[in-house]
Amino acid sequence: MNFINTLSDKKIILDRFLSYVKICTTSNSENADKGIQPSTTQQFDLANILVAELKTLGAIDVQITEHCYVYAKIPATKGFENIPPFALLAHLDTSEEVSGKNIKPILTETNGDTIITSDGTTLLGADDKAGITAIMSTLEYLYNHKEINHGVIEICFSPDEETGHGMDNVPLHLITSKRAYTVDGGDLGELETECFNAYKTEVHFEGVSCHTGTAKGKMISAIRMASHFITNLPTNELPETTEGYQGFYAPLNMTCSIENAKIIMILRDFTTDGIENKKSIIEKLAKETAELFNGKFNVYHELQYLNMKDELSKYPEIVNDLIKAYELSQIKPKFIPIRGGTDGSRLTEIGIPTPNIFTGGHDFHSKTEWCSLNQLSKAVDVLINLALVISKS
Repeated sequence: MNFINTLSDKKIILDRFLSYVKICTTSNSENADKGIQPSTTQQFDLANILVAELKTLGAIDVQITEHCYVYAKIPATKGFENIPPFALLAHLDTSEEVSGKNIKPILTETNGDTIITSDGTTLLGADDKAGITAIMSTLEYLYNHKEINHGVIEICFSPDEETGHGMDNVPLHLITSKRAYTVDGGDLGELETECFNAYKTEVHFEGVSCHTGTAKGKMISAIRMASHFITNLPTNELPETTEGYQGFYAPLNMTCSIENAKIIMILRDFTTDGIENKKSIIEKLAKETAELFNGKFNVYHELQYLNMKDELSKYPEIVNDLIKAYELSQIKPKFIPIRGGTDGSRLTEIGIPTPNIFTGGHDFHSKTEWCSLNQLSKAVDVLINLALVISKS
């Protein structure tokens, strides 16, 4: 099997990436939690551009759903129509944690690589426009190199992955593939087959308000309850104190008054027992806090996604084919856990096993986010070789 090398197409890859990151597609978790999808209409701006590009690259059945999912199908090479199809996925939106407006990419040449950053006032948007770039560049390469045989390739670009709602309205009625691959990872060689079990948790405290001048023996402060609760979370199990396979409790937002306080947080753990234990600890701490201040409390847990490890292990050929594609691209796979989740987590859960591929993006969700052009082009190599491997398996 021949090794496919796309290094000569680096400028094409770079130009495509720069054009995508300049389009603001920040999502909105508050809207997404209310069932609004897409959570921001600006995600349609990139979706429409991708639809136009897909049509020029020979895709068929190209469409945007009402919820802003882009779907397309790349026909099989003649004679390879019976090869089982596979799907490639990436997400349209960028994180709301840092501004994604007016992104001004800066290129720095160093050690034979091109490093792309923002100007330091916004994120870059490599998460996941690097993934979209890798997929679209792969399709362009296959379109221009008809000698490369492959089966049907399905494409799905999703909205609102960053809000945890990326698969809420995924058009499963369109997707026929029994395997998929998200292109939403980081460093060169990362091949991710496991992720957190994830819950969104709300903790509510109810106090009693009265005039501050006559509050003695009457006032019960929900603000103090919330502060006590946050302060007493395990300090060695917070995002800023954990790594690798360690889970965490992460308070994200808190709104308070004397009478009512609401804390929004996420719970993460790689094991089922671990995540259930974290839920129990939250409930116990909330109860103890309310009793200490003579207030009231409620705790609400909402499942976001599950660790895909066990389900993926049932289909070893899906990962093994990807390993072969890495090796053909002269890349040694690095198996690391995703300290987060991808749309593939949810897809795997609902029956389409979906490991995750690196993009060359780094420091996601921050003003220091950056992307390596060399690594991004290597992701393209992997996707092209993956099509080859699957066509011969």
